[in-house]
Amino acid sequence: MSNKPIGIFDSGIGGTSIFKEINALLPNENIIYLADSKNAPYGNKSAEDILQLSIKNTEYLLKKGSKIIVVACNTATTNAIDFLRENYNTPFIGIEPAIKPAALNTETKVIGILATKGTLSSQLFYKTSSLHTNGIKVIEQIGEGIVPLIETGKLESEEMQALLETYLKPMLDQNIDYLVLGCTHYPYLIPMLVKMLPKHIKIIDSGRAVAKQTQAILNSNNLLNSEVRKPEVNLYTNGNLEILNTIVENKFNTAYLDF
Repeated sequence: MSNKPIGIFDSGIGGTSIFKEINALLPNENIIYLADSKNAPYGNKSAEDILQLSIKNTEYLLKKGSKIIVVACNTATTNAIDFLRENYNTPFIGIEPAIKPAALNTETKVIGILATKGTLSSQLFYKTSSLHTNGIKVIEQIGEGIVPLIETGKLESEEMQALLETYLKPMLDQNIDYLVLGCTHYPYLIPMLVKMLPKHIKIIDSGRAVAKQTQAILNSNNLLNSEVRKPEVNLYTNGNLEILNTIVENKFNTAYLDF
């Protein structure tokens, strides 16, 4: 089992931010990445639709022999991970907004979270937020429109700039000192956000923590790859292959897959 691949899926190319962290931390691992760009964004879909898409992605990755599955999508994690863990005999790693470190370290006692509607309206997010934010004001902002712009190659467009200015203003007006990114597409916004935000505001995403958790679970299950040959890393999309290649800087094997 140890030489079988790590399976990763997301509602598009955003989860490549997680893939890159895992690949950097675990360079010996075989990886299959699945970008369900045809159905992006998941954030405005019903809980049942998100669950069915997550099942479809999971079953494809299992068919390809995945030894562990990383749900590299906040919306899919918050809406489907409990079902997946209960119904498949495979370790699953989920993604949650990193509210805890922001809440623990804020000095202004006000933090902002930029996430999809599907994440912010989920029970899992509510439980996590309630657990860690006692005495902390949380400014929640749905990032409507961000994912489609990233998926269509408009990451640094004027439309994106205008959206971010609109979404950040209420947070800045209420004196946040931490901004939590609650969608795996959003780390690609960090260069823009750094220019737009005051220097004292810290930006937090979950990528590195997810990679370390993946390493820990593989290690505890004796699933770390011990082979020394060059690993096989394949990224698939049912969307625009050129945009996927751009976002991973043409460094990996990529292909269009109709799924």
